[in-house]
Parts: sequence; C-alpha cells; structure tokens
Amino acid sequence: MSIESFSHIMDLFSGGNNQPDAATQRSLVEEALLMTLSRATNADSNINSVEVESVQEIFRDVVGTEVSCKDIRVAAISDLYKEATLEKYLSKVSSKITADDRKMIVQALARVIKVDGKISPFEVEFFNGVVKALGLTPAQTTGLEGDT
Repeated sequence: MSIESFSHIMDLFSGGNNQPDAATQRSLVEEALLMTLSRATNADSNINSVEVESVQEIFRDVVGTEVSCKDIRVAAISDLYKEATLEKYLSKVSSKITADDRKMIVQALARVIKVDGKISPFEVEFFNGVVKALGLTPAQTTGLEGDT
C-alpha cells in the first residue's frame, strides 16, 4: 500500500459525513491502521527498525499487502499532521468503521509498542490517546466485553 495521500481519511476529514460503502470503509481501516502504526514508530522520538519491521508484518497479516519501510517512515512524519493530530483523524474515522476494526487497530498498536521490549511513558500516552480517539473502553481493548 502506498501512503501517497490517505485520500479516504482526507475526504472524510474535509467534510464527508456519509456512511462509506464497504470498499471505502475497508480503505479507511487500512489508512487508519497505517497512520496509527507509523506514528507509533515515532511515539518515543526514536524510530526503531524492529518497530518498522513489526508494522510491515502486521500490515501484511491484516491487510494482505506489503508496505515499504520508506512509506512507514514518511507516514510517521507526514505533512498530514500539520492539518490535524492523529487523534483528530481517528476520532473522525471511528464512527465510520466497526468496533472490531477499531479493536484490531489498538491490538496492532500494542504489538508494535511492545516489540522492542521497552515501553516509554510517551508510548503509553500515545496508546491511551489512540484508544480514546477510537472511542473504545478499557474493557473493549482487553477483550472483557460481556456476552450480548
């Protein structure tokens, strides 16, 4: 996947409030996943190669396509964030994607944060901000939802 424009998220952020069709929703999930995981590699201001490799592996597993190291590094410091914070983008996307997709993004984020064996206070703050932006509860992020 190329990060050329994050076009679906940008369209949504710039005024698109309609419920997306299935293909657009899938693209929103993929873009939100790449944005979130890429930013996580930079959350402690130290882009670690093992974190980048983890993002590539997760993206390959979840999306089924390859993402380059270059695209991950560019997405981590993209000009998009001059427009708004990641949390603002995710808050807008959260109502357009399923709870399962939001949980998947958070679980993937936890995996990237833990991959180097060190969790900094900045990474914890970043994680908490993403969870809040995606509108998830602590119970949802840990799989402690009751039977319905």
